[in-house]
Amino acid sequence: MTTPRFFALVPAAGIGERSGAGMPKQYVDIAGKPMLAHTLAALAAVPRVAHTLVVLSPDDDRFEAALPHHQGWVARVGGGSRAESVLGGLAELRRRGATDDDWVLVHDAARCLLRPEWVDALIDACADDAVGGLLAQPIADTLKAGDAEGRVTATVDRRDKWAAQTPQMFRLGLVERALTAMGAAATDEASAVEALGLAPRLVRASMANFKVTWPEDFALAAHLLETK
Repeated sequence: MTTPRFFALVPAAGIGERSGAGMPKQYVDIAGKPMLAHTLAALAAVPRVAHTLVVLSPDDDRFEAALPHHQGWVARVGGGSRAESVLGGLAELRRRGATDDDWVLVHDAARCLLRPEWVDALIDACADDAVGGLLAQPIADTLKAGDAEGRVTATVDRRDKWAAQTPQMFRLGLVERALTAMGAAATDEASAVEALGLAPRLVRASMANFKVTWPEDFALAAHLLETK
């Protein structure tokens, strides 16, 4: 029996509309490097990850100039949604020899403060799991539901609530089937797997593993990268 391998997949086909950066946010300079470079460096420092595949938009014309020394796998097979980009990346991994039983760790390009030890913790927790799992953080803040006018409609019980992070780690065959079934409605891989009636494992991570999304996030990410 072949030992399953671990592959990382980084969907980076977005245009970063919420960031206010005026360009795809994965290429914005943070602490002297494009955001995406920090993300890929963290994954490259995990010995058990055999290869990392970056999924770009077919129209991407920035990657090679932004990361001229990148030696990993790249495929311009991104789609209009996260699910489409990940599915395109999974098909590319198959073309490069990955099989149903291999593990795929899907990680947001914009979670550029990722640390190798967090990835190792996820692999340790999920490598023998029947389903797989994801990094996540228990919710500490009081949660409010709001309406279209920005007014509170309810206070949400935060007990047992977690904020999902990435990487999210599932076997290739399972996550491919889940995303194909759920389509563009899948905001992450775990939700698609959950829709199959399965329960991914939650692996506690740091709140520093946040997704750079809003304009003010860039300064915070730069500060943390420069002081870690």
